[in-house]
Amino acid sequence: MAGDIFFFLCLLPHNLFLTENMVASSKPLETSLSDDFIIPTNGDIGASLCTDDRSPCVYLCGNSLGLLSKRSNALVEEELQVWGKRAVVGHFSHPKDRPWTEICDTVTPLLAELVGANEKEVACMGTLTNNLHLMMDSFYKPTSERYKILCEAKAFPSDQYAFASQAVARGLDPAATIIEVAPRAGEYALREEDILEVIAKEGPSIALVIFSGVQYYTGQWFPMQAITRAVKEQGCICGWDLAHTIGNVPISLHDWDVDFAVWCSYKYVNSGPGGIAGLFVHEKWNSIEKPRSAGWWGHELTTRFNMPPKFSPILGAQGFQQSNPCVLAVASLLGSLQIFKEAGMMGPIRERSIQLTQGLEVLLKGSNYFVPLENVSSQYPTAGSGKPGFTIITPSDPSARGAQLSLLFLPTGSEVMRNVFDFLCKKGVIGDEREPDVIRLAPIPLYNTITECQQAAKVLEEALQSL
Repeated sequence: MAGDIFFFLCLLPHNLFLTENMVASSKPLETSLSDDFIIPTNGDIGASLCTDDRSPCVYLCGNSLGLLSKRSNALVEEELQVWGKRAVVGHFSHPKDRPWTEICDTVTPLLAELVGANEKEVACMGTLTNNLHLMMDSFYKPTSERYKILCEAKAFPSDQYAFASQAVARGLDPAATIIEVAPRAGEYALREEDILEVIAKEGPSIALVIFSGVQYYTGQWFPMQAITRAVKEQGCICGWDLAHTIGNVPISLHDWDVDFAVWCSYKYVNSGPGGIAGLFVHEKWNSIEKPRSAGWWGHELTTRFNMPPKFSPILGAQGFQQSNPCVLAVASLLGSLQIFKEAGMMGPIRERSIQLTQGLEVLLKGSNYFVPLENVSSQYPTAGSGKPGFTIITPSDPSARGAQLSLLFLPTGSEVMRNVFDFLCKKGVIGDEREPDVIRLAPIPLYNTITECQQAAKVLEEALQSL
């Protein structure tokens, strides 16, 4: 396997590292981009088949929960100290110049840069599904002619629940309201032409199109700019769920003319479990669409604490804020965003990500148990029967995926995935399982290395050999 990855690295363009601002991709893949992240040890995660409890595990699960950074840890501790020493005074007087009434101002510019937006188009607030409901309350305005919601089939369940409940709240039948675009038979990724065809065909009846930027299960990165353009040509509203997109791939929400977007920050952005989320509202809506569920934190700061009876919203996305944010959550997010900034933001980080994921893909396809996706139906005609193996259902084109590779274990409907996942965990390799047959592995460019990818591929081979 070492020979495979050496061969792969030799195939990379020789000028890839020559761009002056490519801070991240100029660091060798064998070395962590940042040493600021705290990696659990084998002992910490209970890797019972590892002989060295003190060695760091192989953590390829940042697509589910990013690692804690030392920077975030220190900033949270600072806020705890301020809370202890200044209590309520910390809202207005802060020894680190981060008064709590304005603490989101520390992260807003960095979030805006990460998603390709103006600062006033971005708000650090709430949770993803709550923000999705807020956005749909304002932007989903069904009429007798335009009432449908278009999304990808098997969107993340919380999104599905939100879409259905929004339809029901307006007296509509979800079954007749929600259109789901599914892959073709025998395929796992959606084809761009199929998405665009549905948009063109159903456009006059669609009120809202909302896809995931990167699909959580397959890891497919949808052609966001092309979809947004097609949606706008049909006169529909275009929104995006960026849970698996922000911090993973470069995006330009403002320039692409996206109407709104929502995201969480605890995956690729490493803000911590249940970390504070965010939303984007294009500035063109500033004078048109006002918050429909107002709260005091969305009121202009200059008069907020005068407690006026009439709501005067902050111009832009931040007017949608409702309650004061958790300071500890914002501090944790700030720590990670500072590391993103020091690494050069998404341009160079994405270059490194492409290399790491391609490297892992080469290693996995070199397995004795790998089955090309196009051969699965012929080699496994019956679910539940056949020798253990796996395929990769994530698109092989780097422009159609982020960091994640989704491995489908064969035969489907068997215990292969569960047994392999258990073996990986016991050997100190952490990915995550998605029932019934998928394990997702995501080398994160900020802290993973190609050596860890080699180790993961090696242990996967051992796991399948053990069955």
